[in-house]
Amino acid sequence: MTANDTTPLPQFTAPAQPPAQDIPVRMTTRQRLVMVLLLTASFTLAVDFSILNVALPRIGADVGFSLEHLQWIATSFALCAAGFTLLFGRVADLFGRKRLFIAGMALLGIGSLIGGLANDPGLLLTARVAQGLATAAVTPAALSLLTTSFPEGTLRTKHWA
Repeated sequence: MTANDTTPLPQFTAPAQPPAQDIPVRMTTRQRLVMVLLLTASFTLAVDFSILNVALPRIGADVGFSLEHLQWIATSFALCAAGFTLLFGRVADLFGRKRLFIAGMALLGIGSLIGGLANDPGLLLTARVAQGLATAAVTPAALSLLTTSFPEGTLRTKHWA
C-alpha cells in the first residue's frame, strides 16, 4: 500500500444480531408465580360461578327456597358480577390493582364460607351477592395485573404449545 493508494479500507462490522423473535424468551420466577396465582384465581372464580348450578336443587331444598325462587341463587351472583365489573375496573385504576385483587379474593373467601354455612335463604343470597361483587372486583384487577406483569413483546405474543 502506497501513500497515493486511494483504495478504501474494508469496514469491520459487528456480527448481525438475530431478530428479536428468534431469541428464546423465558419467564422469570416472579412472572411464573404471578401467572400461577392469576390462573388459580380465574379458575376459582369460574368454579364458583358454575359449580352451584349442579347442586342448585339440593341447596334450595336444604336452605328452604321454593322452586319458583330458586333461580335467584344464581341470578344474584350473575347480576353483581356482570353489573359491577366496569366500576371495579375503574376502582382498580384509582386505588391499585393488587390491593383490589387481594380484597376481592378475601371477599370471595368470606362469601363462600358464609354461603356454605347458610341455613337461611336471605343469608345465602347475601353470600352470593358478596361472591358476585368479589368476582366483579377480581376479574378486571387480575387482567390488569396480567398485562402489567408481562410487557409487550415476544413473551406476550409467544404461542405456547
